[in-house]
Amino acid sequence: MPEEVYHIPALLPEALDALDIRPDGIYVDATLGGGGHSHAIVERLGEAGRLYSFDQDSDAIERAFEDPRFTAVYGNFRYLRNFLRYYGVESVDGILADLGVSSHHFDDAGRGFSFRADAPLDMRMNRRGGRTAASLLATADEECIAEILWLYGELRQSRRMARAIVEARKSGRPVDTTGRLLEVVRPFINPRQEKKELAQVFQALRIEVNGEMSALENFLSQALAVLKPGGRLAIITYHSLEDRLVKNFMRSGRIDGEIEKDFYGRSTSPFRLLTTKPIVPGEAEVERNPRARSAKLRCAVKL
Repeated sequence: MPEEVYHIPALLPEALDALDIRPDGIYVDATLGGGGHSHAIVERLGEAGRLYSFDQDSDAIERAFEDPRFTAVYGNFRYLRNFLRYYGVESVDGILADLGVSSHHFDDAGRGFSFRADAPLDMRMNRRGGRTAASLLATADEECIAEILWLYGELRQSRRMARAIVEARKSGRPVDTTGRLLEVVRPFINPRQEKKELAQVFQALRIEVNGEMSALENFLSQALAVLKPGGRLAIITYHSLEDRLVKNFMRSGRIDGEIEKDFYGRSTSPFRLLTTKPIVPGEAEVERNPRARSAKLRCAVKL
């Protein structure tokens, strides 16, 4: 599949099984990326089936394959319901979201997602607008930066890193490239876990720049609204914050994770879990695609 050069889809067979695709069904791939998942879904559709795949990155839309059963939607999945209504769709049979960053984003040094090459500190999924990571680090105060690094990166040295970033920009050497960011935070990185902790720094900034957690919350609420009874929701996460939110939402049907009960003490969740524990890649997949190592698939059916 040529799309796999752009991004190798994680847990592909497992995600397809979770969706239980019907040939005449209507489906959503909330994260088009390189098109690997979308292409595989379309292959299982009949002439009456339809797939709507979302991506806010123009690169992904430009690379999208063509098929009469497939529509590439240029937009953030946080606006799922509005976009579906635009296309005349009120309800769907299944929704898949692979929340990971495309391999293309990491490999394109100019996007600033990776610490492997020096580049402008951008990190925007959607380059049409919004602030870059460089702009964030140039304007946010020390407390705000520390909170981002702690909340989204779970970095124990978040306060010291934030202080160093603020001091660096005061000295006239702004943190505006990936190389400069590495230079500033590396003194606070555990050498034995350097790659892991640097990845956590970049992850934290990326999540903040793209508003990923709020987008996920909006998406989940709308996914529940547009799924038909019996419809499937399958989500692949890559870090604990995402996974915790998805897990609690599927258990309760609520963003806050609070499980409501009826008069008899029975859960009133709108979902039935299809997986009590997340599905993770096997050794063979991790060897073939190391970036899938942290992937976790959770799935549920709407009651």
